[in-house]
Amino acid sequence: MAGKSRLSAADIACWVIKSRRAPAAIAAGWRPGHEQRLNRCLRRSYRVELMQPGQRCLLWLSGRDQPGVQAIGTLLSQAEIPPVGADDPEAEVRVSLRLLQQPIPRSTLLADPVFTRAEVLRMPAGSNPSYLTWDQVDTLRDFVDPREWEAAGW
Repeated sequence: MAGKSRLSAADIACWVIKSRRAPAAIAAGWRPGHEQRLNRCLRRSYRVELMQPGQRCLLWLSGRDQPGVQAIGTLLSQAEIPPVGADDPEAEVRVSLRLLQQPIPRSTLLADPVFTRAEVLRMPAGSNPSYLTWDQVDTLRDFVDPREWEAAGW
């Protein structure tokens, strides 16, 4: 990606959808190992135009209280992008997310030489959505139970 200013669909192995709200605050009763279908708000940018149903996504908890990967899943829809000048300029996407039995702490991912290059770690206040590269998703596999990986459609 060196020297590239814009992403293409080929660059994205997984969308990272960030939240400052813990999973239990997003969906009451959401328990580890269970799936939720949710609408998530995103910053309007060219990135949301690259989002397609079936692509991988994950829920990243930002902030100081247990930050890191909370859930994995897939996009269920393309992002709905409001017209320019709309009262609410945020885009929205429908996702299916499976809450991990054991969230993957940011501190664990920071210690990994491949994952530490992930945009969500290098620029935590950056874009929502963010993304993972193919090698970063391969690294993430080391931290997720294979049964959860498969159940989430990965």
